[in-house]
Amino acid sequence: MKKIKFIIAALFMVAAYAATAASKSDGSPYEGRLLRFPDIHGDKVVFSYAGDIYISSANGGVARKLTSDRGYEMFPRFSPDGKYIAFTGQFDGNSEVYVISSDGGVPRRVTYSATLSRDDVGDRMGPNNVVIDWTPDGKKILYRTRAYTFNDFTGQLMTVPFEGGLSERVPLKNGGFASYSPDGGKLAYNYIFREFRTWKRYKGGMADDIRVFDFKTGESVKITENSSQDIIPMWTRDGKKIFYISDRNDHMNLYVYDIDNKETKQLTNYTEYDIKFPAIGDSAIVFENGGYIYKYDIASGKCDKINIMMGNDTRWSRPEWKSLGSRVRSVSISPNGERLLGVARGDIFSIPAKSGVTYNLTNSSESNDRSADWAPDGSAFAYISDKDGEFNIWLRETKSAKERRLTDIKGYIFGFEWSPDSKKILWSEKRNTLNIIDVASGKSSVIEESAMGPVNEYNW
Repeated sequence: MKKIKFIIAALFMVAAYAATAASKSDGSPYEGRLLRFPDIHGDKVVFSYAGDIYISSANGGVARKLTSDRGYEMFPRFSPDGKYIAFTGQFDGNSEVYVISSDGGVPRRVTYSATLSRDDVGDRMGPNNVVIDWTPDGKKILYRTRAYTFNDFTGQLMTVPFEGGLSERVPLKNGGFASYSPDGGKLAYNYIFREFRTWKRYKGGMADDIRVFDFKTGESVKITENSSQDIIPMWTRDGKKIFYISDRNDHMNLYVYDIDNKETKQLTNYTEYDIKFPAIGDSAIVFENGGYIYKYDIASGKCDKINIMMGNDTRWSRPEWKSLGSRVRSVSISPNGERLLGVARGDIFSIPAKSGVTYNLTNSSESNDRSADWAPDGSAFAYISDKDGEFNIWLRETKSAKERRLTDIKGYIFGFEWSPDSKKILWSEKRNTLNIIDVASGKSSVIEESAMGPVNEYNW
């Protein structure tokens, strides 16, 4: 057994290096993707990439790195004069509000709050102390905190002086994304903050609307009201319009509300990816779409992708040796006991039981292959993969290596079990159904459905 483990570890290590070495580049700047939380001021765009803050030309080009802490820096926002950038950072452990010069320099911390055990960008309630905006006079920074509602969709809006000091609560019970009117007398805001939930296309009582709060009268008025999400309001510099994004037509797109005539108009028509985390400048709006940053010109209505190049060392993406012996998530023994199917890092490997060569059977860095299992007669093996965009069951013949997809669903498959004669497969999925496939014909049918939850226990 020790000998088998050693062979698995050593040969997996070789296979992993071969896969990564194939992606080796010449070290020149490359186009960035997964660029997050952008903001724009004049001819400059600031954004978060791989947990650091970068700045670049609004017309594209090589971005310059402003932060390099091992924590996560996010939600950068230009000051009204463009000289400073406020952002949420984790330099000292907590997620706190920091300020840095647009030219670069040492970040200065401006908030000090209690520790949250669930203070992470991946938390479903969202990170703590998210920078939302600046007051129009540039004297204070608006941010959203979870300090008073730890495990809630709401949270509170606070302002903190640019120079640092005590935070002051915005006179609203709850608040999320928000934007001041140019004179600072009103605030367009969301009551709920749920952009870090996985409720895509949700409709119902927890879907948010855009509200406008008058600081003088204390009155809040809804300017949108429907069962879909209307979020992230952005007030124009002339005070006449409020832009926001909504998924009322199935995908998150950009909309505008005219304050005088109270009319709403859809401005973009993306159908593949949602618009995410838009921010407004003097004459343009920037937003995420499909991992890239786009710029919408307010005057012309023209929308263009900003081609941003990354020129830092990105040492985490360099080819490297990886031992996969301790990363095997599942193993299936061949009927004759001579080989094993092992799944590691999203690929399926054929491993000799005693000696021989380890083969990467799927070698698919673009997909997640898992749960590989031999047919009892050894003629093929089945596995689950999202190579076509959705998780489905695939069959690969042992001798010919020909593949075909056995299921065609949009959802999540939990697992499957071969029949003893290798002619059928039982499988369960997220719609709480238990299904059976005839392998030869590929025909699948529902044999049981639960009203309580997924069917996780079944066998032949």
